[in-house]
Amino acid sequence: MFTFEIGGKAIAVTDASEDEAKRLLDGEEFRSDLARLESEDGPLWDGVAALTVRPATQAEIDEFNQVEDETEEFEDDDLEDEEDEEGESSVIVFLVPIVDSEEDDEN
Repeated sequence: MFTFEIGGKAIAVTDASEDEAKRLLDGEEFRSDLARLESEDGPLWDGVAALTVRPATQAEIDEFNQVEDETEEFEDDDLEDEEDEEGESSVIVFLVPIVDSEEDDEN
Protein backbone atom coordinates (compact mmCIF):
# COMPACT_ATOMS: atom_id res chain seq x y z
CA MET A 1 0.00 0.00 0.00
CA PHE A 2 1.08 3.55 -0.68
CA THR A 3 0.39 6.93 0.88
CA PHE A 4 -0.24 10.19 -0.97
CA GLU A 5 1.29 13.25 0.66
CA ILE A 6 0.67 16.93 0.03
CA GLY A 7 3.47 19.18 1.22
CA GLY A 8 4.75 16.36 3.45
CA LYS A 9 1.34 15.69 5.06
CA ALA A 10 -0.23 12.26 4.59
CA ILE A 11 -3.70 12.70 3.11
CA ALA A 12 -4.69 9.33 1.61
CA VAL A 13 -3.73 5.66 1.32
CA THR A 14 -4.28 3.40 -1.69
CA ASP A 15 -4.07 -0.31 -2.31
CA ALA A 16 -2.75 0.40 -5.82
CA SER A 17 0.71 -0.72 -6.90
CA GLU A 18 3.50 1.84 -6.65
CA ASP A 19 3.41 2.50 -10.40
CA GLU A 20 -0.37 2.89 -10.36
CA ALA A 21 -0.25 5.19 -7.31
CA LYS A 22 2.27 7.41 -9.10
CA ARG A 23 0.13 7.39 -12.25
CA LEU A 24 -2.94 8.38 -10.23
CA LEU A 25 -1.07 11.20 -8.53
CA ASP A 26 0.19 12.50 -11.87
CA GLY A 27 -3.29 12.29 -13.43
CA GLU A 28 -5.28 15.44 -14.10
CA GLU A 29 -8.53 13.97 -12.70
CA PHE A 30 -7.02 13.09 -9.30
CA ARG A 31 -5.21 16.44 -9.07
CA SER A 32 -8.48 18.19 -9.88
CA ASP A 33 -10.19 16.25 -7.09
CA LEU A 34 -7.45 17.22 -4.64
CA ALA A 35 -7.85 20.89 -5.55
CA ARG A 36 -11.67 20.69 -5.22
CA LEU A 37 -11.87 18.79 -1.96
CA GLU A 38 -11.44 20.54 1.37
CA SER A 39 -10.49 19.39 4.82
CA GLU A 40 -11.44 21.08 8.06
CA ASP A 41 -8.37 23.30 7.57
CA GLY A 42 -9.25 24.38 4.01
CA PRO A 43 -8.43 23.03 0.53
CA LEU A 44 -6.51 19.73 0.42
CA TRP A 45 -4.20 21.01 -2.31
CA ASP A 46 -3.43 24.54 -3.39
CA GLY A 47 -2.13 23.47 -6.80
CA VAL A 48 1.44 24.31 -5.78
CA ALA A 49 2.46 22.13 -2.81
CA ALA A 50 4.52 19.05 -3.61
CA LEU A 51 2.54 15.85 -4.28
CA THR A 52 4.40 12.65 -3.41
CA VAL A 53 3.86 8.91 -3.03
CA ARG A 54 5.60 6.79 -0.42
CA PRO A 55 5.11 3.35 1.15
CA ALA A 56 2.33 3.41 3.75
CA THR A 57 3.15 3.03 7.43
CA GLN A 58 1.55 0.22 9.44
CA ALA A 59 -0.75 2.75 11.14
CA GLU A 60 -1.92 4.02 7.73
CA ILE A 61 -2.49 0.45 6.50
CA ASP A 62 -4.50 -0.28 9.66
CA GLU A 63 -6.66 2.81 9.08
CA PHE A 64 -7.18 1.80 5.43
CA ASN A 65 -8.29 -1.69 6.49
CA GLN A 66 -10.61 -0.32 9.18
CA VAL A 67 -12.34 2.08 6.76
CA GLU A 68 -12.59 -0.60 4.07
CA ASP A 69 -14.17 -3.03 6.56
CA GLU A 70 -16.66 -0.37 7.71
CA THR A 71 -17.65 0.50 4.14
CA GLU A 72 -18.58 -3.04 3.18
CA GLU A 73 -21.98 -2.32 4.75
CA PHE A 74 -22.45 1.25 3.48
CA GLU A 75 -20.82 3.83 1.25
CA ASP A 76 -18.41 6.27 2.97
CA ASP A 77 -17.11 9.68 1.84
CA ASP A 78 -13.60 8.70 2.97
CA LEU A 79 -13.38 5.96 0.33
CA GLU A 80 -12.93 6.40 -3.43
CA ASP A 81 -12.46 3.88 -6.23
CA GLU A 82 -10.14 4.75 -9.11
CA GLU A 83 -9.94 2.56 -12.22
CA ASP A 84 -6.59 1.87 -13.81
CA GLU A 85 -5.90 1.53 -17.53
CA GLU A 86 -7.09 -2.10 -17.53
CA GLY A 87 -10.37 -1.16 -15.83
CA GLU A 88 -9.37 -2.67 -12.48
CA SER A 89 -10.13 -0.48 -9.53
CA SER A 90 -7.92 0.53 -6.65
CA VAL A 91 -9.27 1.97 -3.44
CA ILE A 92 -8.21 5.31 -1.99
CA VAL A 93 -8.94 6.06 1.67
CA PHE A 94 -8.52 9.64 2.85
CA LEU A 95 -6.66 9.99 6.14
CA VAL A 96 -8.09 13.46 6.78
CA PRO A 97 -11.78 14.36 6.99
CA ILE A 98 -12.87 15.74 3.62
CA VAL A 99 -15.61 18.13 2.59
CA ASP A 100 -16.66 18.39 -1.05
CA SER A 101 -17.26 22.10 -1.62
CA GLU A 102 -19.30 21.39 -4.80
CA GLU A 103 -21.73 19.24 -2.79
CA ASP A 104 -22.03 22.02 -0.19
CA ASP A 105 -22.84 24.53 -2.96
CA GLU A 106 -25.70 22.35 -4.18
CA ASN A 107 -27.44 22.28 -0.77
